[in-house]
Amino acid sequence: MSRLRWLFTELGRRLWVRASIFAVAGIFTAIAAIALAPLIPAGWSGKIGADSVGNVLQILASSMLAVTTFSLATMVSAYATASSATTPRVAELLIQDSSAQNALATFVGSFLFSLVGIIALNAGVYGDSGRVVLFVGTIAVIVVIVITLLRWIDLLARFGRVGDAIDRVEAAAIDAMRARWKQPCIGARMRAGPVPSVAAVTSMKIGYVRHIDVEALERVASAAGSEIHVDAVPGTFVDTAIPIAWLDFAPDEDGRQAIREAFDVGARRTFDQDPRFGIVVLSEIASKALSPAINDPGTAIATLAALVRVLAVLTDRGDEQGEIFYPHVFIPALAVDDLFNDAFSPISESGAATLAVGIRLQKTLCSLSALDHPEFRAAARHQSALALERARHALPLAEDVARLERLSGAI
Repeated sequence: MSRLRWLFTELGRRLWVRASIFAVAGIFTAIAAIALAPLIPAGWSGKIGADSVGNVLQILASSMLAVTTFSLATMVSAYATASSATTPRVAELLIQDSSAQNALATFVGSFLFSLVGIIALNAGVYGDSGRVVLFVGTIAVIVVIVITLLRWIDLLARFGRVGDAIDRVEAAAIDAMRARWKQPCIGARMRAGPVPSVAAVTSMKIGYVRHIDVEALERVASAAGSEIHVDAVPGTFVDTAIPIAWLDFAPDEDGRQAIREAFDVGARRTFDQDPRFGIVVLSEIASKALSPAINDPGTAIATLAALVRVLAVLTDRGDEQGEIFYPHVFIPALAVDDLFNDAFSPISESGAATLAVGIRLQKTLCSLSALDHPEFRAAARHQSALALERARHALPLAEDVARLERLSGAI
């Protein structure tokens, strides 16, 4: 994905963008009645009761303002609840929820539609024919509001709950993992062996790599007839001293700047090109559920099931893996050991003293080891041994430890 397309995708996830679009649409709908008025016969106003449109707009304006305020308060409360019950990283997914954004944007747009309609009516710019158009538009807006309210009520029943948070993170992680499975190196060649050392490029910012514009890197490398070896994949923390890419040619300052701009560095990680981040967030939810303050092993067990579904994407044989689009760029592939460590090491640390979690963890690793992937068995055995050793130090009963040893031995 090019940098410009990625920026538009990020912009489309902002609440204010969608609310602004709906608000402009509401204002345009109210003003359109003036332009369409000549097309309506004058006698229609009394037949359909268009004279009452002012009262309807007054009710709509006052109610939409109240509903908008209530919806904002509910959304902020859901963000806080999800952050305290799971992890603050989940709040970003809730903020980006399209259904919630559409609901709030609809309410704001309807309020502004009503406001502009009331102002225009009091100014006398509509006339009888304009009132008919405004009346029909008001009915259409009310229908949209009713449908949105019903969907919004259904969403509020689960918005920000622990189960909803797990589902959202799992979906984001699966999307990122599936994209990486289809393009293991984001469309570039797989980096293996030593990197070239003719030149290195460092970041001008300190933070996490959120997105790499591999297409831009390919343009620089192909123009020089050389190679660029990426060292900082999405999710990597970089500073101004650690190289983000190694080159087998010496570029000029414009070339270096083009390479730097291909790496979007921000204060926080994102889910799109970083499947490890989704796994880390799921693991954080499980670890927090096992903390003494919450003490909810059931949530940790549910998270383990979600982790299996995310990692199982790497064993999918339903689609063909994508071709190499950027032959002059080399990017490291995901390491299965890193994925398993991100997923299960924090859970085995936090749940070492909880037998139910230990049993489910061993069974989860056993399930993954049986999947058709050449590296899963070794990684599962390594995490199983670590979890067993931690449980030996935390569980007081030898019988409980022996039970975990039997499960671990089956992997």
